[in-house]
Amino acid sequence: MHTTMKAIQLQAPGGPEVLQLVELPLPQPQAGEVRVKAMAIGAGGPDVLIRNGTYKWMPPMPAIPGNEMAGIVDAVGPGVTVLQVGQRVFVSARELAQRGGCYAEAICVPEAAPFVLPDAIRFEDAVSLGNFQLALAMLSSNGNLPARSVLIPGAAGGVATALVQVARDRGLRVIGTASTPQKRDFARANGAHEVIESDPRGLTEKVMQLTGGRGVDLAFDHLGGDLFIACLRALAPFGMAVSYNIVNGPPTGDVFEELRRLLGKSLAVRTFSIHAIDADVAQRRGFMEAAIALMAEGRVHAPPATCFALADSRRAHEVLDSGSAVGKIVLLPGGSPRG
Repeated sequence: MHTTMKAIQLQAPGGPEVLQLVELPLPQPQAGEVRVKAMAIGAGGPDVLIRNGTYKWMPPMPAIPGNEMAGIVDAVGPGVTVLQVGQRVFVSARELAQRGGCYAEAICVPEAAPFVLPDAIRFEDAVSLGNFQLALAMLSSNGNLPARSVLIPGAAGGVATALVQVARDRGLRVIGTASTPQKRDFARANGAHEVIESDPRGLTEKVMQLTGGRGVDLAFDHLGGDLFIACLRALAPFGMAVSYNIVNGPPTGDVFEELRRLLGKSLAVRTFSIHAIDADVAQRRGFMEAAIALMAEGRVHAPPATCFALADSRRAHEVLDSGSAVGKIVLLPGGSPRG
C-alpha cells in the first residue's frame, strides 16, 4: 500500500513556475474524517489568487492550491457513520476550515464536508459544480424582483457559463457578451439566446434594441471598468446590476451619480460574494445540493473540460493566466479521464 502521494505545492507566491510537484505522506483520516482519493481536480481563478498570494482567504505557506476535488472515499476514520469506502463524492473547499488543499492525490476532510455524487455526474464534470452553486446563490440574491431577462458580460467565463445555464433553466431570456468570435460561438452553444460584442461602447444601445427599448431586469458583471456603467444603462425599470468581481478594475464612473442620473428607473446595485453565506451552512450546502440535482437531471451541463495531468499544473496555470481558455480546466491525478 502506498504511504506517500503526489501533490502540487508552493513555498512562496509567484507565477506558474512556483508550483512544484512534491511527494508528501499519504494523509490518514482522524476521528470523524474521511479520505478522498482524487479522480478529477478543478483549476480556476481562486487557485491563481492563492498562487500569486493575493487571495483574501489565503492558506498558510507552504500551500497546496485547489478548491474542488471529485473522487472516491478510500478510507474512513473512527466514528464515521454516514460515508462509506467506495462512495463517489465531491469536495468543495468552501466546506473546509481553510481554502485550498485539492491539488493532491488525496485529501482528508471532516465527514460532513463532502457531497455525495450521483453516478449520473462524471468526475471531470463535477468539478464545475462550484460555479453552478455560485450561479444559484447569485440568482437568488435579486429579492422579489420578477425578472424576465438578464445580461451576462463575459458569457464564456467559468461562473458566467453557469449563470447562463441556470438563468435559461429558470425561463429568463439571456443576453451575453464575449470578446472574440470563438467565445461568442461558445456562449451561444452554452445556451445564451443572443451574444453581442463586449465593447462597452454601444453595449447599452444593442441591449435596448434586443429588448424593444425596455432593457434587462438583471445584469451580472465580473469585469467592472467601463462595462459596469454600460450595464447600469442597459437595465429596465427596477432592474439590478450585480458586481461579483472587477477583473478590469472598479467602475470607471461614479456609480451613485449614474444611479441618480437614471433616477426615473429606480435601479439597484449589489455586490456579491459567496462568502456572505460562509456561516450559513444550510443555505450554502442547499445551493450545492440544488446544483448537483440540476446536473444529475441533465438540466444544466458542465462546460467542456480541458484536461491536464496533475503534474502539468504549471501548464494549466499558464492557460489560466492567458485568459484564452473556454470551458473548465481539470487536473487528472493519473493523467487521463475516468468516469
